[in-house]
Amino acid sequence: MTNQMIIFTASVQLMEQGILQGSGHKVTVQGADGEIELEAPEAIHTYQRWKELGYQVRKGEKAITSLRIWKHTAKQNKDNPTDREEKMFMKNAAFFKASQVDKIA
Repeated sequence: MTNQMIIFTASVQLMEQGILQGSGHKVTVQGADGEIELEAPEAIHTYQRWKELGYQVRKGEKAITSLRIWKHTAKQNKDNPTDREEKMFMKNAAFFKASQVDKIA
């Protein structure tokens, strides 16, 4: 499962629990009984991703959820600098919603 699928699935569950609100946008997903149209949940991102988007998570805000997502690393091989060692592993990441962040001036 990709990170996008992991985050979307968790977001739908959080919306069903009332933690997230809907975005107002409809999406079509493949369900067990065929295609299903549902409202997409509001966006959630990690602290780092919000920062990349130009937002700062407010001091004291607690993550709305923690998810295990894929992390990619690459580093140079010590013995052969032209070779890069790459690996993927699962890592816990904290996620925040838009109401927890402010635009960086």
